[in-house]
Amino acid sequence: MGLWKGGHGPTITTTCWIFLGLFWRALACPDFCTCNSTRISCDKPMRIGSFPVLKDISHAANITEIYIAAQRLFASINEDDVKIYTGLRKLTVVDSGLKFVSRQAFRKNLKLTYIDLSRNKLPTLSRKIFRHLSLTHLILGNNPFQCSCDIMWIKVFPETSIIDKHNLYCYNEYSKRIPLSTMQIPNCVLPKANTSTQELTVLEGNSTTVYCEASGLPDPNVSWDISQIKSNTLIETIMHGAYLTLKNVTSLDNTRILVCTAENVVGEEQVFVELNVHFPPNITLIDYPTLDHHWCIPFSVRGNPIPKLQWFHDGTELGETEFIWSKIHESSNNMSEHHGCLQLDSPTHLNNGIYTLSAENEYGKDERTVTAHFMKNPGDGDPITDPGFYDYETTSNDIGGTSTDNGVTSTDVSNGGNEDSITVYVVVGIAALVCTGLVIMLIILKFGRHSKFGLKGFVLFHSVPLDG
Repeated sequence: MGLWKGGHGPTITTTCWIFLGLFWRALACPDFCTCNSTRISCDKPMRIGSFPVLKDISHAANITEIYIAAQRLFASINEDDVKIYTGLRKLTVVDSGLKFVSRQAFRKNLKLTYIDLSRNKLPTLSRKIFRHLSLTHLILGNNPFQCSCDIMWIKVFPETSIIDKHNLYCYNEYSKRIPLSTMQIPNCVLPKANTSTQELTVLEGNSTTVYCEASGLPDPNVSWDISQIKSNTLIETIMHGAYLTLKNVTSLDNTRILVCTAENVVGEEQVFVELNVHFPPNITLIDYPTLDHHWCIPFSVRGNPIPKLQWFHDGTELGETEFIWSKIHESSNNMSEHHGCLQLDSPTHLNNGIYTLSAENEYGKDERTVTAHFMKNPGDGDPITDPGFYDYETTSNDIGGTSTDNGVTSTDVSNGGNEDSITVYVVVGIAALVCTGLVIMLIILKFGRHSKFGLKGFVLFHSVPLDG
């Protein structure tokens, strides 16, 4: 009874899901491990010798945590062991026999933020394993590290870094265990990088070269990151440095960042160079006026340095006032393109005409024009709907009449008088008809009372003489 809906126990649907879940775990979960939909746990001692892999890998992306403990036979994490777990966020391998982690082990696990490899058998560990991850916790304590330059990166990380500094030690050349914080390794120095400039200025279409040099022990590798650069590039690597040449530089690279990296086993340092591409102005847009809070003639202009803008109205230079002004609203494309408006507050027909935008910097000049029509001209003969045109001014020569005040001509007055006379005649005629109708109605009522109501009155009120 409890299996059915409405009973006190689980419903049939719930029970089916439970059975299906248990069935899936039995089929998909690695041997000697326990699983749920997001977690794999392998903590039964001495049961596994390799990284656990789901039997049904279609569910691997849902796994966010893997926990491995007390596995003395578990010795390595190889290049392809973890790649199927693309959603993995937390990895714990503790109290086990782990001795080796491949440099490519976590290349597919970009969501990893927590790694605990403490209490294992690791003699060394490369910094490159973790360099692409955004880790918040890295726990490496109680491993038998060998004192070498390969683990110096653990020591030189800041105290406030992601690395737990507790229980870190190494064995020196005399097999003596020493705290990692006191480890001294000759010829083991963090790299330093320097560039010939921090801002590289070049004219569009030209070529330019920047140099990056590096120091450190062992000798660092020097590289340039040009993944965001659209111009043609050439990199020449020499001992302790590298040249980067940009050819036929495009304005699309303006404000892009060039990155020089110096790296060795101890760590890395990056230096940034901003690219400043100069190019002449180019007006990419000018459009018809639109009405928002103010009238706006929209425009977009490119250029570096920022071009000087000048507007012209019907060929005459237009000075900015409190009623007309130019404004840049936003910039885009690496601050190379600027979008704005020529704003006009309550323009009239006097502001109609051809507007020309001129953009100029030290490398050139560009102009574009647009026709703007804000209001009809009062003298163009077309009907005018804007009430602003009906201002009370004296007019003349209107249909041959003489001028009067308030814009009304003598012809207008005579026409108005004729209309008033007609109105009077109509009113008098209607009044006469109404009076005539009233008289007729009174006559009818009078004769109708004597012939009809008089008889009834005689019958009802006839007096009868009293006897004696």
